[in-house]
Amino acid sequence: MRLPILLIALAAATPALASSDEAWEQFRADVEKACTALAPAEGETAIEINPFGSENYGAALLITTLADGGADRYVCIYDKKAKTAELTAAFEQPKDVSMPAVTSDGNVVPEETTKTDTHLVKP
Repeated sequence: MRLPILLIALAAATPALASSDEAWEQFRADVEKACTALAPAEGETAIEINPFGSENYGAALLITTLADGGADRYVCIYDKKAKTAELTAAFEQPKDVSMPAVTSDGNVVPEETTKTDTHLVKP
């Protein structure tokens, strides 16, 4: 008796799975449209949509290539309930810094490197 009930329940759930895929596609399209509207007018912007976001928000990463060859990085936050988006200010550009380095023969020389405020975190 339980098997027919289980089969009926599975059959009833199948259309829900299809509409769920469609709903996620629509969500991604909504995030892309809202975030693209906030993209800077200058330069060329690439966008990467987080496929599902969090419980309350969608997110996208925008990278705008500038005329001087640099790139600005932004995060777009999409409110799932209000269906509105906000764009962060651009992250700071990586900076060239000189750090002392020791060569294999023991001499200290400056080493050029690029640095950002990126760092490891422990959850």
